[in-house]
Amino acid sequence: MLSRDSRQRVPGATADQADDMLHLDQQICFPLYAATNLIQRHYRPLLAPLGLTYSQYLVMLVLWERETATVGELQACLHLDVGTLSPLLKRMERADLVSRTRSPHDERRVFLTLTEHGQELKHQANEIPRTLAARIDSDHADMLQLRSLTQSLVATMARSLD
Repeated sequence: MLSRDSRQRVPGATADQADDMLHLDQQICFPLYAATNLIQRHYRPLLAPLGLTYSQYLVMLVLWERETATVGELQACLHLDVGTLSPLLKRMERADLVSRTRSPHDERRVFLTLTEHGQELKHQANEIPRTLAARIDSDHADMLQLRSLTQSLVATMARSLD
């Protein structure tokens, strides 16, 4: 066990302040993690009639917007690794939501397009954002500010991994 004085500390922080930094309520990661879990729980009953999970819904949002995307583009857009995305896309293909096609010029590139069924779901999903917003019942300006702040955080964190 490390002595109190040998623990790594933030420069200028006292031992008590360094210990406080290990409290759950001092972490930026936890409220983001908790909010993500709670948002997914709010989405679950809205997505169930469409037969979509939250992760599948995110893929569908990208494809409804772009119509076609490569697996690499989805990885970059959704910040998911190939080990997570590949089985998700296989399940979506089996559910007749997307079709996967290898590029004739480069077999490593896989293109995703919506099937007819996947396209039809867009109409059914149209009310989901408004329904969710009504359930959360939060100030619209606050939500826009929160989205802007989290988008900035995501961009900063993504750059730091490059």
